[in-house]
Amino acid sequence: MRGRLVFLQCQACHEVTPDGPTLVGPNLAGVYGRKAGSLPGYDYSAPLKSSGLVWNGGNLDKWLTNPAALVPGTKMAFSGISSQDLRADVIAYLRTLK
Repeated sequence: MRGRLVFLQCQACHEVTPDGPTLVGPNLAGVYGRKAGSLPGYDYSAPLKSSGLVWNGGNLDKWLTNPAALVPGTKMAFSGISSQDLRADVIAYLRTLK
């Protein structure tokens, strides 16, 4: 799956195994459909916790395009993925994570 390969750039900060550790960023196992800023044990920014976002395809696409534009004040230091196709591949991969 191409999304898994694109996701390799994210693995420095994000774990994807269920019950895996929190790294620089939160564990992304089961992220699809989860309310943003809700994983226990991770210190999210106040703007993300209060954003009301749910990680669905549309919100993940916006987030992966430019996190700071979607949630000003987020702590995620990531400039985004400019390619729509690559974002779609990553989102497809994230949907598989349980």
